Amino acid sequence: MLLPKKVKYRKWHTTRKNPKVSAKWTESRGTTLSFGAFGLKAFSSGRVKSNQLESARKVMSHCIGKTGKIWIRVFPDRPFTAKGAEVGMGAGKGDPQGYCAEIKPGRILFEIDGVEGVVAKEALRKAGTKLPVKTKIISRVH
Repeated sequence: MLLPKKVKYRKWHTTRKNPKVSAKWTESRGTTLSFGAFGLKAFSSGRVKSNQLESARKVMSHCIGKTGKIWIRVFPDRPFTAKGAEVGMGAGKGDPQGYCAEIKPGRILFEIDGVEGVVAKEALRKAGTKLPVKTKIISRVH
């Protein structure tokens, strides 16, 4: 799984999760294909945990075999916390559980190259089902 080597702050503020407000914020960077011929683009906002990214990567690499190449265009650098089950309110914030990546609409999450279009689209479709954001498969126009 992806995780940063070190972080400046162990626990971050939670920030806004209102879907009406966050849907208006669109990504300004990482919105076009840079490496591969096919890509998976986010169409909704959310937080993708590192284990969800790993699950999507594994299903893609299984689909495309040894010939293709995969690029992961997001990195989970944001720590998230959680409290134990059946723990009462108060007594501070929970312990860090892992890392996630903040995703805004328009962001390219994965790119694939080196395989046929049908295989690449099927791999990206399967990867999109593993993620908590709405996604769409895009390709370079030739």
